[in-house]
Amino acid sequence: MYEAIGAGGLESISYDIAADVAQIVAGSPGGAAAAERIVAAAGLRARQPLDAASALHAETLFDGVQLLLLEAEGVPPDLLEPLLIRLGAMAEARGIPLLATVTPEQIDAAIGLLPHSAMVQCAPSDVDRLGAILSLRREPIARLHDGMRDQETMRMRRFHEEVARIADSLSRLTRSELPERSATVRNESMAFRMDGGSETVETDAAEIRRVIRARRMRADYFEGDLFADPAWDMLLDLYAAELEHRQISVSSLCIAAAVPPTTALRWIGTLNEAGLFDRKADTTDRRRAYIALSELARRGMERYIAAVKRAGLSLV
Repeated sequence: MYEAIGAGGLESISYDIAADVAQIVAGSPGGAAAAERIVAAAGLRARQPLDAASALHAETLFDGVQLLLLEAEGVPPDLLEPLLIRLGAMAEARGIPLLATVTPEQIDAAIGLLPHSAMVQCAPSDVDRLGAILSLRREPIARLHDGMRDQETMRMRRFHEEVARIADSLSRLTRSELPERSATVRNESMAFRMDGGSETVETDAAEIRRVIRARRMRADYFEGDLFADPAWDMLLDLYAAELEHRQISVSSLCIAAAVPPTTALRWIGTLNEAGLFDRKADTTDRRRAYIALSELARRGMERYIAAVKRAGLSLV
């Protein structure tokens, strides 16, 4: 049921439009209630929520469903892995969007076991939940008045534009600007070569960690939202980890981002799509996935750091 505001806001007109159907799988009554509330706000119709055990054996789980929501908090540990595997495989096979809300302890298992097409959130706000559902809907239904959707659309557009800007900046640092020369920085006055025999600028993990620590100290003097830059913090953390020959799990990278977990997960997914991150499965434990810099991002970081040092500037 949808409501359109009449002229001058003095009357309203209600009319029916066939709504998409969402299936909720929840580990607790509270999770089911939260999902039902947001599903209704998004203009979808929710089926009767299922618990984990029922979802593992339901034969008609996906029949007539356009969206699947998993509220993993409260799912028994022995059921979490098979549930993630079944829901992920079936959603991917049928092309049904899957939104999984997990606890911090469940992040690695969810990222490791769910397909890349699934969207994973952790401790999301209602706005985060609503925005995720709206972005996952394959055929949004037009509404006469939908200010929240317009606002969320603009927010997601700015988010993707920022990621595209970062990817483009790093790409410029890795590709050749002139056909006859090897890759250079954009500023010709600071051009340098990275191939064999050329002079290089050394850095180490301790130096990168000092930069990260200095960035964190800003929160002691200014509100954190003024400097919300999780993409760069994650790039720095992954670069330092690479210099230390360490692997970084998804949950650890979320902590390094110093933003809410759902925001960090959204950035990780988008930076992976932009070609800056590589997601790698743990060969010894499929419930865990690692994130590493892609070759594009790694070379971009090397060239950026060298260019800054050659200019006599400090890393920030």
